[in-house]
Amino acid sequence: MSIAANLNHLRERIETAASRAGRDPASVRLVAVSKTKPAEALEEAARAGQRLFGENYVQEFTTKAREVREPVEWHFIGALQSNKVRQIAGLVTMIHSVDRLSLAQEIERQWAKLDATCDILIQVNVAGETTKSGTTAEELLTLVREVALLPHLRVRGLMTMPPFFDDPEGARPYFRELKQLAGVVAAAGIAGVSMDELSMGMSGDFESAIEEGATLVRIGTSLFGEREYPR
Repeated sequence: MSIAANLNHLRERIETAASRAGRDPASVRLVAVSKTKPAEALEEAARAGQRLFGENYVQEFTTKAREVREPVEWHFIGALQSNKVRQIAGLVTMIHSVDRLSLAQEIERQWAKLDATCDILIQVNVAGETTKSGTTAEELLTLVREVALLPHLRVRGLMTMPPFFDDPEGARPYFRELKQLAGVVAAAGIAGVSMDELSMGMSGDFESAIEEGATLVRIGTSLFGEREYPR
């Protein structure tokens, strides 16, 4: 199928999952994960109505940001090194993967130079996997309180990447836990912090994520096809 047809099918699945959970489908946004895909594929998706794109790699992203001519919104969703933050400053409207204070402080420095504010999500390693980034559930509140003091950052919610399961139901408890953690943070009443966004769910499990409260689902393969790697 074409990217446009894939996009329409995904929208239908998102709407069905949201309705099943008694949610407004408009409360869920599709983040088109475009890593390894050429600018032409992104522009095709944009012409079909997709506006929000998520990139994982700084160098690849900055190249595409110059090449894509369609009016799109960029989120950075991958692991981010502090020394590369300046390259994406002002180009993205949200960073999903803030997992430590030192990274937040560098984002603060770079956005302060622009006199702008960056929306961020705190990444939580709910499963405690050593191969994945993210703060722990135990350290989450402390980190949010520290980040909330940075004037050019705005904490909007949480993000997680659960373990991979062949059965999407396997990921559901991790989505549910992230939603519960967001409730804990919200109840703390930290000034300037909202828990409006939950970034969770990918091609294989996004419907379960929506049923558990996801507002941002990060989908690549089901939209663009398998990843393409340079030879």
